[in-house]
Amino acid sequence: MPEFPATSAIAEPATPPSRPARLVSIDALRGFDMSWIMGSENIFREWVRASNSRYRPFVEQQLEHVPWEGFVFYDLIYPLFLFIVGVVLPWSTARTDEWTDIRVQHVRIARRVGLLFLLGLINNDLLQFDWHNLRIAGVLQRIAICYGIAALIVLHTTWKSQVKIIVAILLGYWGLLSFVPAPGGVAGDLSPAGNLAGWLDRNYLPGKILPEYYGHGDNEGYLSTIPAVATVLLGALAGRWLKAPRPWGQIVGGLAGAGIACLALGLAWGQVFPIIKNIWTSSFVLFAGGWSLLLLALFYGVIDGLGWKRWAFPFIVIGSNAIFIYVAPGLIPFDATARVLFGGVARHAGVWEPFLLVTAVFALEWLVLWQMYRKKLFLRV
Repeated sequence: MPEFPATSAIAEPATPPSRPARLVSIDALRGFDMSWIMGSENIFREWVRASNSRYRPFVEQQLEHVPWEGFVFYDLIYPLFLFIVGVVLPWSTARTDEWTDIRVQHVRIARRVGLLFLLGLINNDLLQFDWHNLRIAGVLQRIAICYGIAALIVLHTTWKSQVKIIVAILLGYWGLLSFVPAPGGVAGDLSPAGNLAGWLDRNYLPGKILPEYYGHGDNEGYLSTIPAVATVLLGALAGRWLKAPRPWGQIVGGLAGAGIACLALGLAWGQVFPIIKNIWTSSFVLFAGGWSLLLLALFYGVIDGLGWKRWAFPFIVIGSNAIFIYVAPGLIPFDATARVLFGGVARHAGVWEPFLLVTAVFALEWLVLWQMYRKKLFLRV
């Protein structure tokens, strides 16, 4: 991986170097994000419980999704992943002016969308053939749809048009949920049972709506997927900023400034259009996007800017096979293996038993990813 030259404190080079084809910081940030889905949240939760830390209430609050309105750390995990999907689009959709390349890109995008959507259905137990209880919506399904739409937009529009599309999506979604009532309801009802997005899911979304996905609708349902596309496009704009040949300090400053602006706008808009993850409100897009931009600025500045990469290696290993580790626990019995290997030791650890077991599960998952990384085995769709 090519190194970025350090930026001089005295003078910037007249022609900044081009960005390398793959930024380590993007893999690291993706890995940081996926580490929480792998089990980092369980490790932190069990640690504060076993240690009886005075920070236990705060940590536990941050590691559980808010029931409806509001925002905690764990509400950032999914939008951050969608944001990163967008960050890599300026690289994955790069093309020449030849029409044949456009057609190749269309085929590639369609193939990725189809494979991701199918993988999501399989992860939802498609192969059990229990159609009555099959959930059609899902995390990978939304990633597939949002990626496909955003990729086509990035492929065929300028960055200025993408900004306009983001604004149109956020304002249009706000107008739809604020001024169009669900049948039998009232306009502007954003309660779990009364919002328009939930009504549409209850009546027209195929498959089963499970209670754990807020019950009155699906948190990866129809309408809420529209603003999720804006999350990906926001990442695409950040990726375009990253890709441009400019000094790394300027890149970090631009990302951080945009992040702070999005946080402020999200908070302000949230006073009239609340921050609600389950229906992916426009204020949620901006607030989560602000944190995503700040994290990208931090990871890029430290890893690819300053060149401090060694600390990020565990995250890079995870981020290089993010889709695999998302679906792997349904195929590989990591929990049972951890109990066989470490259950005896854990039973003698007293209150630390749950902590040791969840740490063992995480370690086993990481070791599998490390072996795949060493052998250059990557699940690509």
